[in-house]
Amino acid sequence: MQGTIKPAKLADAIAEHLEKLILEGALRPGEKLLAERELAAKLDVSRPSLRDAIAKLEERGLLVTGRNGTHIAQFLSHIGDPLVALLQNNPKTTFDYLEFRGSIEAQAAMLAAQRATDLDRAGISAIVARMKAAHGKDDSSEEADSDADLHLAIYEAAHNIVMLHIMRTLSNMLRNDVFYNRADLYSRQGVRDLLLAQHLDIADAVLTGDPARAHAAATAHVEYTLKTLREIRENDARLEVSLRRVGRTDLIDTSA
Repeated sequence: MQGTIKPAKLADAIAEHLEKLILEGALRPGEKLLAERELAAKLDVSRPSLRDAIAKLEERGLLVTGRNGTHIAQFLSHIGDPLVALLQNNPKTTFDYLEFRGSIEAQAAMLAAQRATDLDRAGISAIVARMKAAHGKDDSSEEADSDADLHLAIYEAAHNIVMLHIMRTLSNMLRNDVFYNRADLYSRQGVRDLLLAQHLDIADAVLTGDPARAHAAATAHVEYTLKTLREIRENDARLEVSLRRVGRTDLIDTSA
């Protein structure tokens, strides 16, 4: 976001600059911009020109200004919210999502291994360190969040803008347990250790620039997740049948 902007139509140039940052994912939906005075100083532009630029981006639906300041618009939320309503509580959704994600995840990992910059690699390494630190804790929520962060960092490192924005929307849905309950996955015996090993394998392949290995590791990870969730779903279904059989006496007359 740093740098001086001094073309003829300053407001248009500022708007173009901010729009590019949003497009590339440097500014993310929901994030709050600096206060007008600070942002103008950071960009080395006048406040009136900045104000005009923000107004232009509001008209385009990329920024939202309210009492709490100016935020990057949740510009895919109009897609995400109805999609959540359609997908949530539909048993088939979990497996359809993972089938779709399998191909995207493998492609993203392969591209990240080819295209990641030093900054991308530093970000991935930092997330891996957080994931390792969270692994020994009883509560798996921090590790699960690091899991989602790692996959998002790999999408960013793939440097494919369409992939990034679509998968970021799906990632937010995953964090909200739309597709499956992540706590159920992490609580299954032995799964946390295997997931950590898989994530480390994917990350290492990206960090060392090995596209083929990154593709294979990402494919194996999603296939394992799908297989494990299918087993959990089947076990839960069998348990429900057993519980109904145990509770049947509540519905019949046993006095005869």
